[in-house]
Amino acid sequence: MSVWFTSDPHFGHQKIATERGFQSTEEHDEYLLGALVDQTHVGDQVWILGDLTIGGRAAEDRALAILSAAMGGRSLHLIPGNHDSCHPMTNRNSHNRTKAFYEVFDSVQLFARRRIAGETVLLSHFPYVGDHTAEDRGVQFRLRDEGAWLLHGHTHSQERGPERTETHVWGGAEPLSTSTAHRQIHVGWDAWGQPVELEEIARIIEGVTTE
Repeated sequence: MSVWFTSDPHFGHQKIATERGFQSTEEHDEYLLGALVDQTHVGDQVWILGDLTIGGRAAEDRALAILSAAMGGRSLHLIPGNHDSCHPMTNRNSHNRTKAFYEVFDSVQLFARRRIAGETVLLSHFPYVGDHTAEDRGVQFRLRDEGAWLLHGHTHSQERGPERTETHVWGGAEPLSTSTAHRQIHVGWDAWGQPVELEEIARIIEGVTTE
């Protein structure tokens, strides 16, 4: 059995399909589903870190149906994103929609914890820091960075991470630049173009921890 991670498929979302170079949502969705099926195998575990669609019941029901039909025999797990109606950020009655997602996914939870390459790794739709807007959104729904590794989606960035943020401290009269590592890895479709296997995540983590 292999374990895979991805996020932000945005099935049926025309704007995202266009940005990814597809002529239609049908072409976009067929490609994504094909990649998911080709990369993973029956018995594998697949974690989707949010944003199945842009939102809306009809779009979600369609996405759930096509996932169920294409990904049979795989264990699917959802970490909801801000566009998923089973996330309380998007829907104050999110508990009423969870049942529909459980008909396709084996688990639906706002975050999860794994052990990869000997490290604690958290799973969340949101990064510790960063967004595709000028300011970080949904801050009250984000995990606090206390040093654990984090797999995330949401940003639609092509950057995979881990990310470093430049900060400045003063040493006498001179500013000294320092680099603070955010141990977060973006597993979104826009960064990888395919699901990411656990072993690839392990290699990234091991590469950083041995530096």
